[in-house]
Amino acid sequence: MISCLCDALEEQVKDLYNAENQLVKALPKMAKAASNPSLRMAFENHLEETKQHVARLEEVAELMEIKPTGKTCRAMQGLIEEGKEVLEEDGENSVIDAMLIGAAQRIEHYEIAAYGTARELAKSAGKDNLVELFQRTLDEEGEADKKLTSISMDEVLPAAAETEEHAEK
Repeated sequence: MISCLCDALEEQVKDLYNAENQLVKALPKMAKAASNPSLRMAFENHLEETKQHVARLEEVAELMEIKPTGKTCRAMQGLIEEGKEVLEEDGENSVIDAMLIGAAQRIEHYEIAAYGTARELAKSAGKDNLVELFQRTLDEEGEADKKLTSISMDEVLPAAAETEEHAEK
């Protein structure tokens, strides 16, 4: 039963912990599927960051005196499942990369929303020691999203558009 903000925060931490662990398994597959070197590197770098997010959530759980396990994040399962569909596609590399970026950004946006919620729950529950930990991860997720947008706009979409022009001729 969830009867207070601390209970809600505990549920959020467990959900995030499972989500991040699912992502640790999915990111190497996304990196392998990426043909654009910048995109591959972004996925590899975010994998290392995601491992830090898992460790940070373990720190949060320790401070809260809870176990972070015991919950399955169904939202992340669905987002990763959608990403797997992209991995199974055949097609022009730059177009597949654009689709990978879309799948990754949906994941980032989910995480941004979830960490923002966790931060506000911690703040409202008077758990100021946790607010900064959630904010740090929230900032990193936001930067990952910006990096994906940059790679998309500067490299992947122009390459896909060029392929489109050649296909039309």
